[in-house]
Parts: sequence; structure tokens; C-alpha cells
Amino acid sequence: MLRSVWLLGVGTVLTLWYGGKICLLSYLRKEERLCNACNPAARGWSRSILKMAGVSVDVEGGDNLDFEGAAIVISNHESWFDVWALAGHLPIEARFIAKNELSKIPVFGRAWRACGHISIDRGDLVSAIESLSQVGMQIREKGLHMVLFAEGTRSKNGELQPFKKGPFVLAIQGGVPIVPVAIMGSRPLMPKGSFKIGRGNILVRVGEPISVSGMEYIDRDRLMKMARDAVIRLRGGEGRTSFLPGEEPVNLVHDYP
Repeated sequence: MLRSVWLLGVGTVLTLWYGGKICLLSYLRKEERLCNACNPAARGWSRSILKMAGVSVDVEGGDNLDFEGAAIVISNHESWFDVWALAGHLPIEARFIAKNELSKIPVFGRAWRACGHISIDRGDLVSAIESLSQVGMQIREKGLHMVLFAEGTRSKNGELQPFKKGPFVLAIQGGVPIVPVAIMGSRPLMPKGSFKIGRGNILVRVGEPISVSGMEYIDRDRLMKMARDAVIRLRGGEGRTSFLPGEEPVNLVHDYP
């Protein structure tokens, strides 16, 4: 427990350091410098936290993100470490869409907004829909790579949850491909509802882009199923991919082909 408290303290200092620099640039209205600083700051912040926690990250299939133009990256979600793994190691300038509470965190929240990440108020359906509609128009125009956790929240038991429809409506509205991503190994490092932080390895698998060419709003459920099936294949199944101490190892994923 002492290690977890120490790591949380170090994480706070790192957040103030990297977030503070972004906030300063935003206050000074140094737009060009801010634009150039956001991605290195996010990558440096994420990798520093991972290193201090004793967590390594391997990425497979990163070349599936090597194409010009916008994309929506959807991933499963098992731990807070998922954010750092993706922000620190995906070969893109990622913009995240997440719950509104993150934007209210001192220093971090301002840096989050200044760098173009999007906050959604899940308690206000009208506001959430309006926010997503605005994002949908921006993604293609600005060539953004938006990252969303398609389950909407972290999995409590490590099993893949149902996907939300929002990311797939966005993809169809923006006419941009979906890139499926599977994260494995993060849950034991910091399970939902726990502040105990462990050491270990995270594996990130990136799948082939899924085209939305010719799709309309009515196709959103079909696209959602295609993306979820792709994540299932990347994980090797819907069941748990990693286990906490005392959990029975059932529904193990198969080896990746």
C-alpha cells in the first residue's frame, strides 16, 4: 500500500509538471508552441508514469495506424493504465474522448482541454449528443485520431462489456474508418475500485481499419458489431484476459494467430 501511495504522489507531481507547461502556454496564448507541445507532453507524462510504476508496454500491429487521414480508434477498457499505455505508445497524435469529470481536475483539466481532448457529460444526454455531433464534424476536417473506450467505462471483471453506439455514429458522420484496439494485462495493475498499483506488462494489439464507406446512420449497429468482433478476435475471446489473485482462471483467451 505504501508503494501505491508513493506512486500516486509521484503521478501527481508528473501531472503538475507536464500539465503545468501546457497550461502556461495556453495562458500565454502561444498557439503554435502549444500545438507542438501537446503530443510530446502527453507521451512523456504517460511513459514517465508507466516507468515509475514498473509497467512495460508492447504494441503489436502499430503499422495499421500508418495511413493518412482521420480515424476513430476504439478500445476495450480495464484500468486507468489503459490511458497511459495508449497515450504513451500508440504511433499517433491521439485525442481522447472521456467523461466530463476529467476536465474539472485542477491543472490537468485545463491542459486536457487546451490540447483538444473532448469531455462528454454523460449525465446530460442532450449536451452529450451535441458534443459528439460537433466532434464528428471536426474529426475529418482536422484529420484527427480520436480515441474512445467503446465500453464506456472500465470493466469490473475483465470481461468485454457491450459497446456504446456513440463512436460508430461518429465514424459514419465523419466518414472515417474505425481502428479496433485490444488492451490486455492492465487490469491486475490497477483494477476498477482499487488504488493498489502493481507491476507488469501491458499488451496493445491494433487491428486493421474498418471502412465506413457507403454506410449511413442506420448501419451504426452493424458497424458496432463489426468493431466489437474485431476486438474480440484481437483479445482471443470475450472472457477475461488476465486475473487478480484468487480469481479462478476460466475463459482464458487463445493464443494470437
